Amino acid sequence: MRRRSLQMIYEAGQGHPGGDLSATDVLAALYFGVLRYDPATPNAPGRDRFVMSKGHCTGALYTALAGAGFFPEAELSTYLQPNSRLNGHPNRTYLPGVETNTGPLGHGLPVAVGIAIAEQIDSAGYRTFVLTGDGELQEGSMWEAAMLAGHRKLSNLTAIIDRNRLQQGARTEDTNALEPLADKWRAFGWEVVGVDGHDHARLLAILDAPTTPRERPLCVIAETIKGYGVSYMQDKAGWHHGVPNAEQYAQALAELAGSEDQA
Repeated sequence: MRRRSLQMIYEAGQGHPGGDLSATDVLAALYFGVLRYDPATPNAPGRDRFVMSKGHCTGALYTALAGAGFFPEAELSTYLQPNSRLNGHPNRTYLPGVETNTGPLGHGLPVAVGIAIAEQIDSAGYRTFVLTGDGELQEGSMWEAAMLAGHRKLSNLTAIIDRNRLQQGARTEDTNALEPLADKWRAFGWEVVGVDGHDHARLLAILDAPTTPRERPLCVIAETIKGYGVSYMQDKAGWHHGVPNAEQYAQALAELAGSEDQA
């Protein structure tokens, strides 16, 4: 997944490799071990819902959707090309498997809360998951949604924070500090758990349906590394968006191919 998303960015000449690489393991765990869906009937009423709130990280999202069978993997080569369905931000009008359009940050969690409320009212039995960036939590709409989810005790809702501690241009704590992040979510009525966001086994254990039903929404703070797996990109704000040159691209592919634990 990491190699393919990086190839898409390199060939397209644009993209957001840092966030793609930090979010890949979470997406791999969700699509290949947690979410209940049928790509042949992507709008089946009983499907689990997933909202990619950090909508700029489509390189990682599209590789997951293609791998899950929502569209042919060969279509990944059209990423960001004219008339392609694979836009820079996901569009549900064009692409099966996309629940809602995202891109402007701060919108994904509010939409996911609405979806979870609909399930609560209908007792429909599906679960809702949303992946947010950590810089995105500086948007007030995120905390309004978190407050409502806690009030409604949306036990069918899981919010996953890609906590790579970097946003566009700077560290989150230098821009508008988020810590103590776990305490804030708990204060809003959420159950909170921290996890290594690159540990597949732990992600699967936490994200899959619990044996005992929860009474509150779940916030998973996934500690990740921006640009994970590529040495010169790791923990570098400058790779929030950008395109490697030919030499950098070759180095990145070699490093990713040499790691056995990559998604």
